[in-house]
Amino acid sequence: MDLNVIWMLLIGYLLGSIPSGIWIGKAFFGKDIREYGSGNMGTTNTFRVLGKTAGSVVLLIDMLKGSATALLPLLFHSDANALLIGIAAIIGHAFPVFANFKGGKTVATSVGVLLIYNWQFFLLAWAIFLITIYLTSMVSVASMLGFTLITISSLFYQDWILTTVALVLTIFVFIRHWGNVSRIRQGQENMVPFGLGYRRRQKREKNNNK
Repeated sequence: MDLNVIWMLLIGYLLGSIPSGIWIGKAFFGKDIREYGSGNMGTTNTFRVLGKTAGSVVLLIDMLKGSATALLPLLFHSDANALLIGIAAIIGHAFPVFANFKGGKTVATSVGVLLIYNWQFFLLAWAIFLITIYLTSMVSVASMLGFTLITISSLFYQDWILTTVALVLTIFVFIRHWGNVSRIRQGQENMVPFGLGYRRRQKREKNNNK
C-alpha cells in the first residue's frame, strides 16, 4: 500500500476520533454527555443535553471531520478515492481512540465526507434527511430511512463505490440505532420539538389529558 495512503488513513482516523460532544460538554458545561440522555456522544444527544448552540457546534465539527479527511488526497497530491479515505474518519467517529472506542452513530461525519466527494449528491441526501425528520420528528427514523433512500438514490449515479459505501453505512446506521427501534414501536422515541410527528404526539397527549 502507498505510504501516503497509510498516512491519510491514520490522520483521517485520528480526526474522526475527536469526541467533540464530550470535549465541549466538559469544557463549557462541566458535563460528560455520555452520562445524560441517550448516553451517546453525538450531535443528537448534544442538542438534547447541552442545547441548540452546543449541538450546532458539534454538528459542524463532526461534519468537518469527515470533510477534512476527504480532502486529504488533495493535500497529499494523491489520486486516492476521497470517499474511501473518508471512511477512516467515519470509523474514527464510531470507534474513537480518544473516547475508549465508544463513539457516535456516524451520520454527521458521513455527510461531511459526502459533501467533498459529490456535493450534488450531498444536497440530495441532505434534502432527504430534512424531509424525513420533518415528517417523523425523530432523528433515529430520519437516519435509518434517510440512509436507505440515499442508498437507493445512489444507484442512479452509476458509481459502484458510492453505492457500496452507502449500503455498508446504511447497515451500520441500522445496527447503531437498533436500540431505538423498540422505543419507536412503543411510541416512546425522543422527538425533536418540530415537525409533523411532534405535532401529532402533542395533539394526542392533549386529547388524552382532557
